[in-house]
Amino acid sequence: MKFLSQSISTLARMRMWRIESWIQHPIQAQREVLQDLVTSAQYTEFGRKYNFSELFTVREFKQAVPIHEYDDFKSYITRIMDGEENVLWNTPIHWFAKSSGTTSEKSKFIPVSEESLQDCHYKAAKDVLTLYYNNNPESDLLTGKGLVIGGSHTIHQLNEEAHYGDLSAVLLQNTPFWSDWIRTPDLRIALMDEWETKIEELAKSTILENVTSVSGVPTWTMVLMKRILEMTGKRSMSEVWPNLELYMHGGVSFTPYREQFQQLIGKKINYLELYNASEGFFAAQDNLNEDGMLLFTDHGIFMEFMPVEEYGKKVPRTIGLENVEKGKNYAIVISTNGGLWRYLVGDTVQFTSLSPFRI
Repeated sequence: MKFLSQSISTLARMRMWRIESWIQHPIQAQREVLQDLVTSAQYTEFGRKYNFSELFTVREFKQAVPIHEYDDFKSYITRIMDGEENVLWNTPIHWFAKSSGTTSEKSKFIPVSEESLQDCHYKAAKDVLTLYYNNNPESDLLTGKGLVIGGSHTIHQLNEEAHYGDLSAVLLQNTPFWSDWIRTPDLRIALMDEWETKIEELAKSTILENVTSVSGVPTWTMVLMKRILEMTGKRSMSEVWPNLELYMHGGVSFTPYREQFQQLIGKKINYLELYNASEGFFAAQDNLNEDGMLLFTDHGIFMEFMPVEEYGKKVPRTIGLENVEKGKNYAIVISTNGGLWRYLVGDTVQFTSLSPFRI
């Protein structure tokens, strides 16, 4: 266990030069991502429809492919869920992340390819670890375990090869076997769907663990911590997990919860914000002293930014990183290695820094 943690820690620290490359050349990184995406998908049904084999610049890509919302992709995705291949992406899709989305009450099923798992979600997670070590060289993060508190984890089978669940379930199901040695709880508990039972099992199974990091939505994390304090009779979580040093959060503003967390934990720890959605891992805080999240430009996602005043126009205008401005509201439009093309996510962002690009 200790050897594994030290090995992962060493590898994470060695990745910094790769990260510095795309941080220093983000626009070039984005152009290369788009070229890789278009080349990979040129012989798919979607790629043939929009002549991907003849698109060689960002401008040509934007002129050829219209902006899409989920309903525009729904028929394609239904066919992929029924087992068709080479529709939106050139490799088989066996997983779908079920998302309620931010703009619709109806569920969305986002295709998750092997490339989006490895080159987006997992690569970004490794880069978050490297950035954290770079800012905290004395960290003992991997000497203990990371507690993952996900959402509703039920996995549903579509057919012999395809499944769907919420993003955290999909990611947990596909992590390598050795990740169980540095993560808690085990999958049996992590994949529970009924929250009251799950909180009890989480509490019982983690009280005696050496938890050094926690990730999850603030509300359920607080419920778990309060239950553990009830069960142990301790005054703060620092008495239960003395080596806890990091809490990772995302999806909602952490500001209303920060003071409650500090009281529950009882000592100073680090807080790190992530922007990891069903569609991809977009950004993470690289500087714990600043609120902005570093935009991940080399992770299988090509990003465009649509000024909010373009909403509702027949042909809305989007801009690239080279033209964004601080403090303006932009809707994110993405093309991904899961087969989403000029897809309007439904989230809006503001840039807090342009060098590097933080949102």
